[in-house]
Order: sequence, then structure tokens, then C-alpha cells
Amino acid sequence: AGSTVRRSAGIDFPGTDADTYAYLGDVRADAPPAPGWGVQNEKGALIVAPVPGGLLRFTGYDPEDRGSGRRELTLDELREITGRIGGADFGLRDPAWLSRFGNATRVAAQYRKGRVLLAGDAAHMHFPAGGVGLNLGLQDAMNLGWKLAGVIRGRSGDDLLDTYHDERRPWAEDVAEHTLAQTALITATSPTGQALRHLLGNLIERLPDLSLVLARRLAGLDVRYGRPGELTGSRVAETGGALLDGRPAELVVDGRPVMVRPDGYVGSLL
Repeated sequence: AGSTVRRSAGIDFPGTDADTYAYLGDVRADAPPAPGWGVQNEKGALIVAPVPGGLLRFTGYDPEDRGSGRRELTLDELREITGRIGGADFGLRDPAWLSRFGNATRVAAQYRKGRVLLAGDAAHMHFPAGGVGLNLGLQDAMNLGWKLAGVIRGRSGDDLLDTYHDERRPWAEDVAEHTLAQTALITATSPTGQALRHLLGNLIERLPDLSLVLARRLAGLDVRYGRPGELTGSRVAETGGALLDGRPAELVVDGRPVMVRPDGYVGSLL
């Protein structure tokens, strides 16, 4: 997000500064809460989840963090936060990773400037709600990679690289919008905010279509580049059952073009 290349190229990085701060600690706990435990109240939010290596991740929103600019977090501070929000320090010890982070949200004004192309965190930053930034960056690389190869090998004109900005930047703006919206819900610790969360939670539970739309957006799986109703630009797994029988996965693993027909035929073009 602090890309020297982007700054040196003079590419603007417009957006919003952080006004909300969260904490994260991957630690061991002598008295861990039950699996899947979490709490949100007027004192903040705390979620606990297992991570590899026998560690637990304690993370959430701390309304008392006013953003001093200091990103370091000590184990004693994490214990104080979990005690204040969750009612116990859970015997936290042996931290593997401690961090504070904010919700600064920005998207590069240009993904291409001459011979400079931006991808991943250099092109976008946002609150890590849902972890969708990983998919966002990988999809940048996948979109750009085959286009660079085509231009370098002379199969495509240089203007093909302009489509990288046109196709990928809108999805970064989409992620920026919905992570800001998630931040608003995560930090909704007042009685009014809790009522909003309760209402939305009930709607998601009662309306499967709404749940699916939100889940796909959160996971970054709703990305497509074609016009609505067209197969162009849609995800492979959605174009037909024939693509789920295992053989197509073997054909696409090396990134080469694959032909798919409505009758179920799947074959490599190269």
C-alpha cells in the first residue's frame, strides 16, 4: 500500500484515511473460550478463531483506540482489551503476531501509466474485513499475466494492457465500498447499531438469495467482465456442469486457453 513505484510514477491514490482501528493477536491461551466464540457489545467487538500451529487469533474492534498512529500492540494491551470487551484475559501467552490496523481505504487512479502497471496492494488498500483482499490481488495478477504474455509474444497489441485498468479497477472500488460498509457494521456497538445488526442478520437468515449475494461479494467470487446474460467474462464453474468433472481442472491448470461449448465439450486450444 505504500508502493514506491506508484508514488514515483505519479499515480494518485485517492480515498479515505483511517477513522476506525482494530487489533489482532495470534497467541496461545491457557483458558480459551469455546470454539466459534465471539462477542460484540458497547465496549467493542472480539472474535476468536483457530489458526495453524495450535494458536488462537483474537481480533476485533476497540472503540478506545483513537488512532495514535502507533501500530504496535503488546501482549499486556491485548489482555486488557480482551478483558474489557470479552470479560476475561483467557490466559493469553506466547504471542506469534500482534498488530493494530485501521480502515484507510484507497484505490489507485490508474492501473497503468506507460510501462508501469499496478497490482495487488499497490493498487488498492482497505479494511481486511472478510479477507477478500487476497482474492482481489490474485485476480489482478491473473488478469494482467496473460495480457502481458500476449503483448510480449506479439500475439496482441499494446492496447490490450489498457483493458487491465478497465476490468480490474471497478472491482477494487466494489471491495472498497463493501469493506467500508462492513466496517460500519463491525463498529456498530451502540444500541442503535446493535438493532441494525440484528435486523440485517434476520434478513440474511430468512432470505437465501440475499445471503448468497452477500456471501459471493464477500468472497470476491462475483467478479465478471462481460455484459449481464453473456458467458463472456463469467466464472468457469458457472458455465456448465461439464466443467466440474475434473478434466477441465487439468486443462486450465497451466493457464493456457481452453474451449468450452454448450454441448459440454471441453478441450485445450493449444
